[in-house]
Amino acid sequence: MDAAGSQVAKECAQYAGQCQNGFITTQGGNLLCSKIIHLIADNQVKTPVSKVLHECEQRMYKSVAFPAIGTGQAGLTSAKVADEMLDAIVEFARQKSVQHLQTIKIVIFQTNMLRDFYESMKKREDSDSSKTESDSWLSMIKSFFWGKKQSSEKKKSVILEKKVNLVTFQICGESQEKVDAAESWIKDLILKEQFENTISDEAIENFDETQFAILEDLQRRKQVTIEILNKLSPPQIKISGISRDVCFVSQKVQEMIKKIKSTEEEQSKAELLFNLVEWRYLGSNDSFVPFDKLTNMQLEHAKMAKKPYLNVRIKNKNYKVDLNTLRATDDQGKIKILQRVKKDEGK
Repeated sequence: MDAAGSQVAKECAQYAGQCQNGFITTQGGNLLCSKIIHLIADNQVKTPVSKVLHECEQRMYKSVAFPAIGTGQAGLTSAKVADEMLDAIVEFARQKSVQHLQTIKIVIFQTNMLRDFYESMKKREDSDSSKTESDSWLSMIKSFFWGKKQSSEKKKSVILEKKVNLVTFQICGESQEKVDAAESWIKDLILKEQFENTISDEAIENFDETQFAILEDLQRRKQVTIEILNKLSPPQIKISGISRDVCFVSQKVQEMIKKIKSTEEEQSKAELLFNLVEWRYLGSNDSFVPFDKLTNMQLEHAKMAKKPYLNVRIKNKNYKVDLNTLRATDDQGKIKILQRVKKDEGK
């Protein structure tokens, strides 16, 4: 209220007795917005958020920004608030009658709350996985935080090329019956050593040349055949061959999937944090240049943890950042000035 100014405070006092639907609307005052919708404190979050969204649509507003409602004086947990706010946004976004409200922002200044909102979104992503990206409500939220996914080429199943060295058995015996028995015994031994394992995971869709090269190397070194089934949902990797080698390769594939998921999660967290805080360094033309989003997150986490220094890379050179003075020094003693900017919720 202090930031909005005295005129907004006067409007609140004027309209206090005329409150309908649990909120009143005033001018934006000194804030960078046209209107402010003031909610009456309550332990319920979903209902007032829904009312505000419908009010914005009715008034033909194009955008609205929410704080993490209820995490202040109301004392609600950020996990509960995240679930209820996203429930309200999902229900609103699914309505085909929505025409005017195009952007919904949730502004979180406390970095410790980011994980609860992120986990709430991930939970919905898992339950929404049966729908196509274009029909999914989650794609709307993803398009704001991560940008729209580029259309990928048509999925194809891939069988990695493998050269097989054939082994020929010449069986000699006293009779055809004994030769047939020996052949049957050898076939049984071979089949007992054969094993097949199928791994299903959405992350397989994100395998690129690096992962394919690793799979080809594993197939070359081990007695296995690897088939990648990208047409299926979720995609699959089928590994067949000698049982001990199948187990070894399966473990390596699981490690690759885990690494991809970890990288994607870090990138998602970095994207979320970049919407709140931006770290920059002074470039050669006396203008500040933003760090990449992962470095941005590392700098912010280091500051929140009250670490004195952090090593970063700027234009392929190593720098040591003093987080107290916001100065970065390279190996030759050259200094770059840093800047930490909080994103304005009104912009």
